[in-house]
Amino acid sequence: AENVRRECPEAGDIIILLGGRTGRDGCGGATGSSKAHTLESIDECGAEVQKGNAPEERKLQRLFRNPEASLLIKRCNDFGAGGVSVAIGELADGIAIDLDKVPKKYEGLDGTELAISESQERMAVVVAPEDAEKFITLANSENLEATIVATVQAEPRLTMKWRGETIVNISREFLNSNGAPKEASAHVVAPAKAESAAPASFAGGMMDLAGDLNVCSQRGLSERFDSTIGAGTVLMPFGGKHQLTPIQAMAHKISREKGETDTCSLMAWGYDPYLTEQSPYRGAYMAVIQSIAKLIAAGADLSDTYLTFQEYFEKPQGKKERWGKPLAALLGSLQAQWDLGCASIGGKDSMSGTFEQLDVPPTLVSFAVTTASLKDIRSPEFKGAGHKCVLMAPEYDENGLPKPESLKELFAKVHELLSSGKALAAWTLERGGVAEGILKMTLGNQIGFSFDDNVSLKQLFEKQYGAFILELASNEDVGVSLGYTDKRLGIAWCGEVVNLSDLLDRYEAKLEKVYPATVSHKAESPVISAEKKQIVRPAHSIAVPRVLIPVFPGTNCEFDSIRAAERAGLKGEILVLNNLSAQGVADSVERFAKALKNAQIVFVPGGFSGGDEPDGSGKFITAFFRNGAIKDGISDLMDNRDGMMLGICNGFQALIKLGLVPYGRITEPSETAPTLTYNTIGRHQSRLVRTRIASNNSPWLMETEVGDVFTVPISHGEGRFLCNDDVLKDLIAKGQVATQYVDMDGNPTDDILFNPNGSVAAIEGILSPDGRILGKMGHSERISDGLYQNVPGNFDMGLFRSAKKYFG
Repeated sequence: AENVRRECPEAGDIIILLGGRTGRDGCGGATGSSKAHTLESIDECGAEVQKGNAPEERKLQRLFRNPEASLLIKRCNDFGAGGVSVAIGELADGIAIDLDKVPKKYEGLDGTELAISESQERMAVVVAPEDAEKFITLANSENLEATIVATVQAEPRLTMKWRGETIVNISREFLNSNGAPKEASAHVVAPAKAESAAPASFAGGMMDLAGDLNVCSQRGLSERFDSTIGAGTVLMPFGGKHQLTPIQAMAHKISREKGETDTCSLMAWGYDPYLTEQSPYRGAYMAVIQSIAKLIAAGADLSDTYLTFQEYFEKPQGKKERWGKPLAALLGSLQAQWDLGCASIGGKDSMSGTFEQLDVPPTLVSFAVTTASLKDIRSPEFKGAGHKCVLMAPEYDENGLPKPESLKELFAKVHELLSSGKALAAWTLERGGVAEGILKMTLGNQIGFSFDDNVSLKQLFEKQYGAFILELASNEDVGVSLGYTDKRLGIAWCGEVVNLSDLLDRYEAKLEKVYPATVSHKAESPVISAEKKQIVRPAHSIAVPRVLIPVFPGTNCEFDSIRAAERAGLKGEILVLNNLSAQGVADSVERFAKALKNAQIVFVPGGFSGGDEPDGSGKFITAFFRNGAIKDGISDLMDNRDGMMLGICNGFQALIKLGLVPYGRITEPSETAPTLTYNTIGRHQSRLVRTRIASNNSPWLMETEVGDVFTVPISHGEGRFLCNDDVLKDLIAKGQVATQYVDMDGNPTDDILFNPNGSVAAIEGILSPDGRILGKMGHSERISDGLYQNVPGNFDMGLFRSAKKYFG
């Protein structure tokens, strides 16, 4: 809070546009998302879609985390619907905008396009005139373009000039009026009562459920997104030692640049399209209940929970019955807010869900957010065999909705059982009822389940939003008994047993062709174990070694990296490199070369660097390091000052393209050099993997022994290590294979569940000949207390502590 100003702009204040440049992408985007489209739209409306620019967004994040910059900002706006017109037009009552000063992606844009373009990754900030130059300098230090484009005026009018002429001149009073009032008639149609039927058989019902599109695995989709960036992930998307039980709520530690926290942010969502189609009122009400119940199951309580809604409905077409659907949904969500005392404080809506003759189902997705202590977070996978499981449900009214007081009492009881340790895991029921919950809770740790004989098929498969399955630590007398977890790899009911392997095959197969999660490998992966060598220490000890961390366009692991280094007692320096101009690059070379002289370690962190086009990963990084001054500085660091280097993920890409691994020096590319290329599955992979130490002949690995296994996050699309047989034999013979991907038994493998890239010989990391340079794919810097609670493993390899010992 102390880093935020909130002030009314005054006449004479300066408005600065910073970040991405303006193009035609996004012209008409906001209106385009709210109008009816036809088959011709793809030809006529393509430019309405904005182009994202993640590296530019990262620069904005870094700038706004800097108190020097944030305390200069009186008011700010990001660029969304309406572009300059709205983002800048909303900042003050009186504004004069000079459209000719708006930075452009290319020439030829007219005044209207400049005014309404929704090009992304741009911010508009208001600063005092005397602070403008300082703010622009700070932006430039983050490799961001910052340009003065407008001033605040005393007269309450919005004016825009283009090519010297005023093309917009509107009074603020008119803008604030929201135009003419509008109204519509709505008629809410009474819903038909939904019937739920039990399946004909237990085994058939379970197999059908596992393959249901609303229940089946989405792992192949989820793994495309980086789930561990920021080193704050408390619950991985999939838990258990097999990483197969999906979580119902996100849990992350609050991001801090310095120090530690045990406060977590949680978020969950709720929505059943079939229920909402049958009754928008009930569907929206239950969406709120479901989203909050997921937070409760993850260990949170009801207090300080807030909501935000995403609403999407068919085009009304002036018909009362069509208007009645959003009206009913909003009334249902409002009633749920009143009943639980949780307010919706944000949201987004659209009434354009009609294409030709197709209408979307009524859609109100509820997102619930809250905070909780790290010690209270719980994950849903079964924790052990022989545990009693119970169903706890609220009372329901004649319409099938939970009675509010009963539901709040249930939430409080579930929270008490979880926080006290009397319950080990919880799952709130979703569309597939008890059967879905038990199925998903078994998968993560491959723990089976036997239902009590008195549990009926109807009870197993009926929908009960707001109800919970609890795995108890002892035979606590709560809820209705469902049965017990057991060691058999199956789910049993009344003498029938369905194998977990069969259920898992059906569960993962449904979306495999759309979002593949597996690929067949057939290569052998030898066990590599190098003989231990004596590590030669530097001639002179250094009490606090300095780590230089360069930030290239697209780097996104610099904060994780410096925190891990400084936690081990090293002194970190983040150096942002500027490539906005030739002079910026030259200045960056000079600054880096100077900083290099005072550093003992260079750490090239991960991210998605500029040049990550096909066959181009790390192009800019490698070009930078091949500059004469930088190359000489690296040679001096390694040859004369006993220095060290580390490259992780994209940094490993750079080290291997430079030749620093495996050769220990910057070399020219050759046909026989090892390389990193696309994962065999052909997409980005994000998960936790197990890696085995194959050689600890490195100052980076002084705290490890050959054969030690560590669990490490990976997040990359090009991590497949390749080399020819002769190079592989040479690396093994010289003890330069640092780490290998291994299975549950610690054996190197080509199985994609453990070797996500298909790397030759299951290689995850390699060393320079003397071991002082390490390149690896896994993000060993993404460690902190309390992370990855739902996946067992040893996560800390001690890389940075080892580096400090080496210089000590």
